[in-house]
Amino acid sequence: MISAFIKEIEESISTSSIVLSSTIQKYFSSTKKEAYLKGNLTFIDMSIFEFAVYILERGKNVIFDKYRFQYMDSRKKLNFRYDNAHHYKDVPTFPNHKHLRDGKVIGTNPPKLSEILEEITAIITQSSQ
Repeated sequence: MISAFIKEIEESISTSSIVLSSTIQKYFSSTKKEAYLKGNLTFIDMSIFEFAVYILERGKNVIFDKYRFQYMDSRKKLNFRYDNAHHYKDVPTFPNHKHLRDGKVIGTNPPKLSEILEEITAIITQSSQ
């Protein structure tokens, strides 16, 4: 399960038309039922995406135990960040939430990397027009 999940992430990155370069580090537990992934992507507009995710295999499911997906512009100013740090207890999807560029925090479910890449593609496309 975890290996299929990681393969899906790698395929999303390798098939994206906006990814200029990528680095992914993978660490596995001895049982291969837990993994930590850390990566950096640079996009065609020189914006940056950093992610870190600790995943667990539970039965037939892969669970995000801890995650952070952060997208920044070329000056390293935050565009958005998804995470599940336990610091916004009033968000309806606690602990899952999203930090917006304007400083607001909203509730959200843990996103798939493919969904985040679609969101980033829309931002890059809009800013290039």
